[in-house]
Amino acid sequence: MAVNSIKGRGALSNSAGRFESVDRVAMDDGWDLEDLPPASPNTTVTEDKSKTVISTNTSPDVPFDQSVNPYRGCEHGCIYCFARPSHGYLGLSAGLDFEQKLFYKPKVAAQLREELSAPGYRCRVLALGTNTDPYQPIEKQHKLMRGIISLMLEARHPVTITTKSALVERDIDLLQKLAADSLVMVSLSVTSLDHDFARKLEPRAAAPRRRLLTLSRLAQAGIPVHISVAPVIPAMTDHEMEKILELGASAGAEFATYTLLRLPWEVKDLFKEWLVEHYPTRADHVMSLVRQSRGGKEYDSDFATRRRGTGPFADLIANRFKISCDRLGLNKRPVPLQTNRFLSPRGQKSFAF
Repeated sequence: MAVNSIKGRGALSNSAGRFESVDRVAMDDGWDLEDLPPASPNTTVTEDKSKTVISTNTSPDVPFDQSVNPYRGCEHGCIYCFARPSHGYLGLSAGLDFEQKLFYKPKVAAQLREELSAPGYRCRVLALGTNTDPYQPIEKQHKLMRGIISLMLEARHPVTITTKSALVERDIDLLQKLAADSLVMVSLSVTSLDHDFARKLEPRAAAPRRRLLTLSRLAQAGIPVHISVAPVIPAMTDHEMEKILELGASAGAEFATYTLLRLPWEVKDLFKEWLVEHYPTRADHVMSLVRQSRGGKEYDSDFATRRRGTGPFADLIANRFKISCDRLGLNKRPVPLQTNRFLSPRGQKSFAF
């Protein structure tokens, strides 16, 4: 483990969010405390009292327009996570705070029931896991996803789930019933097959091979599954893309996507700090390719290009992805999700789970 790393955490620092007027800076007071190994911060979980749970978006590059996130922050600690800056809206850091100061919505299923029951509600695919992983470790205790999926089954509502966790296997019984009516697809995200590298990159997510096993078990249960190569990190993971797709297809995936590394807001500095700490001799090369794929910038928020990038390197990744998908038979049919079977849960009794 690198000297400045914190066991079980992805970020190395905890700078104040971009909305804060003051920052915190570590200083040497002469007691040589900097020589002590950093402690592993404890995880705290606080109730989130949001009054609504369905979030909507109009981003043309996102394949859904409504989503639910039962948790804020994510203990998986993926250093590249584009959702980290969202903790700034809570007055917290996108660094260690994002991994250790978590929030949960204990009434999310009941709130979602009310919103789906609204007279003007129009059924559209609901995405789970779009901001933070809905099956992160604290889901073992709170079981919020079990309640949400039970409601989806009751209302015959189409849903997609994106995760890096094997915990989704717990809900196979419910997911099978949704799949029988073409109402669900589960996406497993795999960044690298290198176990040691993945542990540094996404320290508390399931091991890559474990995710592929989960994908296989879901597919064997008749649940449509999707492999996401996300993110593709230039000069670090791009060489693994074909192998990840191949293993995903062998495990039963019918669908696949990829996303080129995105570094919005505070994520840029956190990722560069991580690079210098763990891979100092490769840091400059990696960031050079990032800039080459973002029009000379470290990040470009343009909807048309932010997921894929631009330039020769980005074009190469796109071509390799297409060739692999064609060879493996991925993305050959439309995603099988139906919206015409929706039954408003207004007045119905909720399922026991």
